[in-house]
Amino acid sequence: MKPHDTLPYSLPRLSDEESVARARAMRDRLRERRTCRYFSDEPVPREVIEAAIEAAGTAPNGANHQPWHFAVVASPDKKRAIRLAAEGEERRFYGEDGDDPKASEEWLAALSGLGTDADKPFLETAPFLIVVFGQRKGGLEEDGFTQNYYVNESVGIACGMLIATLHEAGLATLTHTPSPMGFLREACGRPEWEKPVMIVVVGHPSADATVPAKALRKKPLSQIASWL
Repeated sequence: MKPHDTLPYSLPRLSDEESVARARAMRDRLRERRTCRYFSDEPVPREVIEAAIEAAGTAPNGANHQPWHFAVVASPDKKRAIRLAAEGEERRFYGEDGDDPKASEEWLAALSGLGTDADKPFLETAPFLIVVFGQRKGGLEEDGFTQNYYVNESVGIACGMLIATLHEAGLATLTHTPSPMGFLREACGRPEWEKPVMIVVVGHPSADATVPAKALRKKPLSQIASWL
């Protein structure tokens, strides 16, 4: 590699047995994660959200520019406004506004087993909405001019780490991606060089929460991995 400033790096050395055990334990915890659409309004400590975002902020990313911003929405008025705007886009997506749906028949068929529609009450009920933005420009100084790199990939990894940390904290999550999402930039007061990526809804599941049976079907290892 080219000369550059460095710092020592190491990890605690685990035995093969402990390494396998830890990997399987994490696998089993994450297997319990489900996308939740039925939330309680029970409060969640802000410190949990802060720690989860800090964990997400350690994700690998292009040129270490860390091209993300997490806007945490707790205001009832702000959550209400986001819900109304999102449901407007969803009605157009599903064709519930009287026009032809924006989604294709194939797409709607794929969603049919999940029971989703334009009604999104969880956007108001859950205590927190984390609106994730990808920063197309900004660099470490967030100056709005410096080009960022691998933004989608970097933000995607960070979102995965965010969700995994929230699950480890005993919280339910939902990733919501209304299309288009430009209204989220205005709602959260973010600059034009940031692109909304998703809303992560966070809270405790309601007492009567359910998940679609279809969602429990996961591809086996033989389908999602190959060994070369």
